[in-house]
Amino acid sequence: MTYRIWQPEHRRRPRITRRPRITRRGRTTRRPRITRRGRIALLVGAVLAVAAAAVTIPLLLRNEPEPAVEKPRSLVIPEGWRAGQVYAAVDRSLGLPEGTTRAAAAQATAPALPAEAAGNPEGYLFPATYPVLSSTTPESLLRYMVDTASKRFGAGRVGAGAQGKGLTPHQTVVVASIVQAEADTPEDMGKVARVVHNRLARGMALQMDSTLNYALARWTVDTTHEDTRLDSPYNTYERTGLPPTPIGNPGEEAMRAAVEPPEGEWLYFVTVRPGDTRFTADYAEHLVNVSEFNAERRAAKAG
Repeated sequence: MTYRIWQPEHRRRPRITRRPRITRRGRTTRRPRITRRGRIALLVGAVLAVAAAAVTIPLLLRNEPEPAVEKPRSLVIPEGWRAGQVYAAVDRSLGLPEGTTRAAAAQATAPALPAEAAGNPEGYLFPATYPVLSSTTPESLLRYMVDTASKRFGAGRVGAGAQGKGLTPHQTVVVASIVQAEADTPEDMGKVARVVHNRLARGMALQMDSTLNYALARWTVDTTHEDTRLDSPYNTYERTGLPPTPIGNPGEEAMRAAVEPPEGEWLYFVTVRPGDTRFTADYAEHLVNVSEFNAERRAAKAG
């Protein structure tokens, strides 16, 4: 019978001891051995140190002054203002010499204007409140106004409304500018627009004081017989049809009235006193209203 010597499948590897370290005095020392628990403690300490640094850095940065953010100023363009008034307001707002914005107007806005406007932005400088920064230029501000007018008027609706009345969209802006200048209250805008359309349909002269005032660069409700003989394409007392350009910059309500005026046969109107505008289709009745208006004006001047 033979005997096999049993050997374990997993022998223990011989343990290699570290060589003792000899000091200068001849004594032997062993290097300290880091235990598993020690390694874990060191690792946790390192993580906490990194986290503390990550928190500390933002706290330190918060003490540094943040870059100043410029607060925009507001430029208010009221409804009905003429282009000249808008140019002057932009010059003042941007601190520019008088006439700077006017000189930049045609070149800045021409690409965004309809061909009929012939580069004249009158009527398309949409009345609104605009933000102004130190980096704002007249060109950028005027283009913004024209772009706003194009969006707010709505080309589709204006085009359809104009076509239904035998006008172009640009002519509808002209009508809206007259409505804006003539109407005493927002509620009167629709009726004023209806008077304009009725007169155009009949081939009658519009006879609007507002167009004469535009030609004479003034604002007044007093029109003389001499004024009505003015030789100007804006003299709608002597010339039929619309003036060649808008006479101001209308807002949305005036544009809506020009496109969708109420039904009515009115051909005449006069504002006898603030809040009292009288519309009629009868000329004799209109003359009575005008007489009352003249009496009110004389009393106001005498007082």
